[in-house]
Amino acid sequence: MSWGNDQSTIFMVIVNHEEQYCLWPKSKDMPDGWKSTGKEGPKPDCLQYVTDVWTDMRPLSLRRTMSEVTRPQSDIRPVN
Repeated sequence: MSWGNDQSTIFMVIVNHEEQYCLWPKSKDMPDGWKSTGKEGPKPDCLQYVTDVWTDMRPLSLRRTMSEVTRPQSDIRPVN
């Protein structure tokens, strides 16, 4: 299904627990596991918002794992 091909559709920008963003028609029920970012408006405005805020498209869990792997050895302390 293609939403928003007309200029009257109002979208909201939603985000999931992995900090992945999506445009969702305001007239539809939000899918489970997603929450509103507070940004709503025409599709071009919402797309621009996502472009501005979603600068790293890796899921949050991957970013966390990668930051742990790339930590300097001096930051890693043995577990007793």
